[in-house]
Amino acid sequence: MGWCVAFAYYNRLSKTRQAIYRKSARVVSIPLADVRPLQMASQSLQAALSEEDRRTTRAACQVLAQGVTERLSIPTVEVQVLTARPHDESGELHGLYNPAEGGSPARICVWMRTAKRRQVVAFKSFLRTLLHELCHHIDYEYLRLAESFHTEGFYQRESSLFHQLFHDECTG
Repeated sequence: MGWCVAFAYYNRLSKTRQAIYRKSARVVSIPLADVRPLQMASQSLQAALSEEDRRTTRAACQVLAQGVTERLSIPTVEVQVLTARPHDESGELHGLYNPAEGGSPARICVWMRTAKRRQVVAFKSFLRTLLHELCHHIDYEYLRLAESFHTEGFYQRESSLFHQLFHDECTG
């Protein structure tokens, strides 16, 4: 393919799904306008997480998600913050995205504690998980992709959002 890294399953996809995959791989950033308020919301999220306050953490996540979706003029997404991550023999679940369906809004679930040790997740990891799940929403609502694949472009979009919303000087 040359222009992107295709994961092993790419060749098993139908031609239609390969086209969606390639379209996803080509979009490497999601520029946002007026990010300063979102950076401040990111700081609020960091503070709430450090205080181990699930309600305040959820509220800060919702502000971030709403701020991103408003800037992209797409429907907002409901964020749920749950306690310890679920896990099984395949590992821990960090986040989950459920698209809008049957009149229910799209929903993101993130967990604020690790599965085994029940420790609060490190802020950068937590923020990246939230943004990862938000990228699935962006894929469907903003990019109008029929599916949301974990392409190289997907991970670059996630990083693009992270670097716009988090700056080390914001936490100093």
